[in-house]
Parts: sequence; C-alpha cells; structure tokens
Amino acid sequence: MTEVIKVGLVGYGFASKTFHAPLLMADDGMSLQAVSSRDAAKVRADWPHVDVEASAAALFARDDLDLVVIPTPNDTHYDLARAALAAGKHVVIDKPFTVTLDEAESLVAQASRTGQLLSVFHNRRWDADFLTVQALLERGDLGRVVHVESHFDRYRPVVKSRWRESEVPGGGIWYDLGPHLIDQALVLFGRPEAILLDQACQRDGARVDDYFHAVLRYGQHRVILHAGSLMAAPAPRFALYGTQGSYIKHGLDPQEDMLKRGERLPTPEWGEDHRHGLHTVPDMHDDGAHPELREVPTKAGNYPAYYAGVREAIHGRGKNPVPAEDALSVMQVLEAGRRSAQSGRFEPLT
Repeated sequence: MTEVIKVGLVGYGFASKTFHAPLLMADDGMSLQAVSSRDAAKVRADWPHVDVEASAAALFARDDLDLVVIPTPNDTHYDLARAALAAGKHVVIDKPFTVTLDEAESLVAQASRTGQLLSVFHNRRWDADFLTVQALLERGDLGRVVHVESHFDRYRPVVKSRWRESEVPGGGIWYDLGPHLIDQALVLFGRPEAILLDQACQRDGARVDDYFHAVLRYGQHRVILHAGSLMAAPAPRFALYGTQGSYIKHGLDPQEDMLKRGERLPTPEWGEDHRHGLHTVPDMHDDGAHPELREVPTKAGNYPAYYAGVREAIHGRGKNPVPAEDALSVMQVLEAGRRSAQSGRFEPLT
C-alpha cells in the first residue's frame, strides 16, 4: 500500500454525495479512485476524474483500492461489507452498522479473522455541540450530572418516497437518527442499565416511525434521547443538569448544512457554531435563587477528523476512530429499544 490510501465508494446517493465524497477528497492522505453507480454522469458532474464502475462487485474486484466506503441503504450494509472484507479491503460503513445484531456480530468476527479495519461512520462524535459537552463533563463543570436530554428535532411534515421512510428493514427514524444519539450517549456515559422506548408515526401518511422518545437508565441518572419530525420550534439540542449547575445549547451542528450547500474543505471557519450554550451556576450559599449565567463558547465541529483517524489507523499510526465493537454496542441498544417499544417496559442491557 502506498502512503496515499486509495478509496472506492459504493453508490452515489445522498450520503455519498453530501458527506463521504467531499470528506474523502479533503484528506490529502486519501484519494477517491472510483465510485460504483448506475448514473455515471451524476458522479462525473461532481468529480470528473473519478472512475465509475457499474456495480459494487466490479468495485471490489479492483486491485488498486485499499479502502471501501459503504453509504448505502441500511439493509444492504451487511452483504456489501461482507463482500468487501472478503475481497481484502478495509471497510467503512455508514451508520447504522447493520439492521440486526447478528449481522453486526458476524462482520466483527469476519474482520477480526482477516485483519481488515472495520469502522462505522458515527460522524456526530465530531459535532460542535457534542465536543463542547464532552469538554464540560471532562472538566466537571456541572458536578454530578443527574439528567441529560439530547434532541434531534426537525420540521419535515411531508413524507417522502425514499427508503428511509418506507417499511423496509432499517427504515424509520429510530434507525436513522437513533444511532447518532445512542453513540453519543455511550461515549459520554457508557452502557446504560436499561432502555425504555416510545415510538410513533405522527405525520399524515407516515408508514414508519417518525418520532421516538427513549429513556436510558444509569442508576439514578437518566439520559433522554428524543427525535421528531414535526418540531417547528425545536427543543434545546442538549440540556444537562447536575449538582453544580446546568448547560443548555440550542441549534444543530452546522457541518451538514455546510456540506449540503456545497462548501468544500478546508475553509477557515469550518464547523464553527456561533450559537453558544449557557451554563447556569447556582448560588451555592443559599437556595440557588440567584444563579450566575455564563456563556459557553461552542467548540468547532470537525468531521474531517473521522477520515484522518481512519487513515492513521490503516497506516498503523493510530487507533480506529470508531471501532466496529463500538458500533456493535449501538446495535445492542437499538435492538433493546425495539423490544421495549413492543413490551412497553424497560428492557435491560446488562
């Protein structure tokens, strides 16, 4: 393998076009060599010098690729990743890892046997707000945290004709946005004791869940994960409450919108979010009736760090930024959540 890692991209839908291709092209240590797509003109309109293969199988058969990236519909992840690993490629899969825990465990075992890197694109570990929350918790600014709310609220009243909103394996908002919020919770707090999940189809014509409200139980500490599609006035993105104060942050990380607008990295202000959070510090000398309000500058988001980490891991100079075992833990919570939604009870994760 040369110093520059040569990459093949499976498909050229929304995730490939918006996230993966621009992030790969922005990394000097990676080269997007080929894309598998039935619409070569669409690929070449954005990347005229990239090869286009007619199928994923043809892409995997190329001997000039080190890494294959799979940002395809959720129910295709397992078969494609299995074939790519068998072809001797390192593999990145978009979230969710797979649509079942059994599939995820099978891929982890396969990658372990072959020695290939297997990573999952949990890019929201590098959201501006999440990096800020991480720093707050590491410093202990809020004391002992007892209640956390993590919202991914959007206003999308019209049901679209696409696989994410169809009755297919891995469809629905729990498998779309749930992995983001679950992964962040696991990074911050580790494995919960149990989960209680409520799901609903709230929009006219919705065929799969477009709302969820999950409660993760950590002893007496609770983490709420919430997403909805009819939130014209969204709740705070993060709300954390602890023994020494609270932190409230509004607004989603700006990087997805930057990529949708076609902004290309690097730019001087990449990932900057000027909607800062508010740290409420109670007056510890009385009943807390006269709190001090402190603005908390939001750290810059950094999606490019993911592929930089993948590059360094392949070269043996760093750790896998999102090991498959981490994504396996997310799958365990996703499936426990589904059982909870069916039973109406907390489902254990011990």
